[in-house]
Amino acid sequence: MNPNSEEILKRIRIALQPWKKDIEEKRMFGGTCFLFKGKMCVGETKERLMVRVPREKMEEVLTNPFVGPMNFTGKPMKEFIFVTKQGFDTEEKLQQWAEIGVAHAKTKLK
Repeated sequence: MNPNSEEILKRIRIALQPWKKDIEEKRMFGGTCFLFKGKMCVGETKERLMVRVPREKMEEVLTNPFVGPMNFTGKPMKEFIFVTKQGFDTEEKLQQWAEIGVAHAKTKLK
């Protein structure tokens, strides 16, 4: 694995510490994803974050210059975004993305 990807994964693990007992790691989307109670919330692929975003926050989140819709097939995936390195270059920013991902996962548990 790319050393930069491994470093990002370490940072994600730290960000997800508050939910540690409910988090599992899984290889998905050509990278590593973290699932909260079985629902994907955040991950890393090609040195970018993949984040699940609650539907009502998508429009606001997509105004961030370092965020774009996630698409693997040429078509954006619903409630998924990519965040480039500049969008999570501090632990505070990464923490915010982790919290958004967990919030999305919680909406899918009902």
